[in-house]
Amino acid sequence: MTEIKTYAHLIGGELRTSAQTLDSVDPATGQVWARIPRGTAQDADDAVAAAKKAFPRWSGMSAAARTFMLRKVAEVFTANAKELAELETRDNGRIINETSKLDLPGMTYLWQNAAGEAAQAVEGKSVIFGPGSMGYTRREPYGVVVGIIPWNSPISTFSAKAAYALAAGNTVVIKPAEQATVSMLRLAELLKDVLPKGVLNIVSGLGEEVGDRLVRHKDVGRVSLTGSTETAKIITRASTDALKPLALELGGKSPNIVFADADLDKAAEGVSTRAIFTGNAGQACLAGSRILVQRPVYDELIAKVKERMAAIRLGDPQSPETTMGPIVSREQYDRVVSYIELGQKEGAELLYGGRHGAELVAEEFAGGYWVEPTLLATPDNSLRVCQEEIFGPVAVVLPFDTYEEAIAIANDSPYGLASGVWTTSLATAQRAAQDIQAGYVWVNTFRRVAPGLPFGGWNDSGYGHDALLDNTREKSVVLDL
Repeated sequence: MTEIKTYAHLIGGELRTSAQTLDSVDPATGQVWARIPRGTAQDADDAVAAAKKAFPRWSGMSAAARTFMLRKVAEVFTANAKELAELETRDNGRIINETSKLDLPGMTYLWQNAAGEAAQAVEGKSVIFGPGSMGYTRREPYGVVVGIIPWNSPISTFSAKAAYALAAGNTVVIKPAEQATVSMLRLAELLKDVLPKGVLNIVSGLGEEVGDRLVRHKDVGRVSLTGSTETAKIITRASTDALKPLALELGGKSPNIVFADADLDKAAEGVSTRAIFTGNAGQACLAGSRILVQRPVYDELIAKVKERMAAIRLGDPQSPETTMGPIVSREQYDRVVSYIELGQKEGAELLYGGRHGAELVAEEFAGGYWVEPTLLATPDNSLRVCQEEIFGPVAVVLPFDTYEEAIAIANDSPYGLASGVWTTSLATAQRAAQDIQAGYVWVNTFRRVAPGLPFGGWNDSGYGHDALLDNTREKSVVLDL
């Protein structure tokens, strides 16, 4: 029998275990494969204290010195990419082709990019009042920054939060989601001696025990969350104990609009496999879960989408031949299945899929959390499956006639994170980019992001932010010489 490894926190440069542990379950099999520490409020306090102690030295370094160290972190990602990709795939079911070919190479680049931009974090501007009098601004780090990361893309979200916060001169405490923590704790082992003690701390455990303590802590200068809208509301209330700025990257119900003049083969690929079904089995805040199609091409587009759905292969997430993995947990599996059933009860038509469970995969994966890629159709955007985030491989198709109708449907949502537009008309593309209420608008592509572009949303999707500059606060200085 294979021994189950127990991982540890990283606090103040040391690996620390906890008296209690939590099971990490492989979503492809439903079996426990690792154990993570169940952190306590004391662990959270100690991590913040370690980060606070390390802050003066880290923030006092030159930007060039921080750049050097962040590049060493990038080297760790490069040297351990295969292992980290395999761990993340086993931890949350994200297929190996995504973790190894997209996530890890992308994160190496992100850390290198953050290292290169470290100097920009201290740049300011100046104003001349008159002879002998001037004003200028300073950008300064917050101090201890807490990052709360989700289970769907731990390595990517960790990197986006930690790299730029460190580049700006902050020290960091990371709280991973308890459903997928192992890749983070393995990173803790790998980074233990790369950065000065206390500069980066990783504490695992339950949100109500560790996360809540971190958010309320008086010595935390800023909190960055990627998660659900409900979690954001809890954190917002908790942060009032010691007021601090929040960065909230939340959920979405992103519209993907296909106009009649679009390249339908490209659009069909873009609104299906790229936008939702194979992208972590639809478990992504950016997922294009509402597909809006202009009536003249409705039937043709749906036929092309179904062809691509039929080619999706469920199975071993570690196999390069698998194109869609499992749902991350039993709880999330039950949620996704319930929405498929709800949609049909509400009157939506099941166009494809809908099956779930052991029948979809080989016997060795029968205990996993498997849901078939599913396509529903309705003309009614008020249905709950059109308004609420499902976070799984379920998309809803909505027909429209005019441009105005498409925009009205797209914006009829409590969310506003991302969107897609498929058209060969530059005028339509530019007009839609202006009219759609979302933080990201992709034209003839989907899910392409870059560190240089702010990432965030409108309404219940959270606050838009700049990865680097939002990790600093601005101070004005006026001199009369």
